[in-house]
Amino acid sequence: MDWLERLAEERIREAMERGEFDDLPLAGKPLPLEPNGFVPEDLRLSYKLLKNSGFLPPEMELRKEIVSLKDLLSTVDDEGERLKVRRRIYDLALRLDLLLKR
Repeated sequence: MDWLERLAEERIREAMERGEFDDLPLAGKPLPLEPNGFVPEDLRLSYKLLKNSGFLPPEMELRKEIVSLKDLLSTVDDEGERLKVRRRIYDLALRLDLLLKR
């Protein structure tokens, strides 16, 4: 545990001892999390329709392909093929970055 984590844990413990968390709303209950809480409100219906149809949003498709290629990279022995896979991962990462900045 680094110093920042230790400091945060210490501050949280001190606040708990002072009872600062005792009167929080929903104390002892699960937090009501929205399934698409990170998706902009105007896109939620579209994403839900895509999900129900078996499709993923473009950024999730890219992430899924990147993870698959990283798994493949660990099994490829040929250096030329490894270079091709690395380039593909890099290209997909760039596309994902551009898509997320939009």
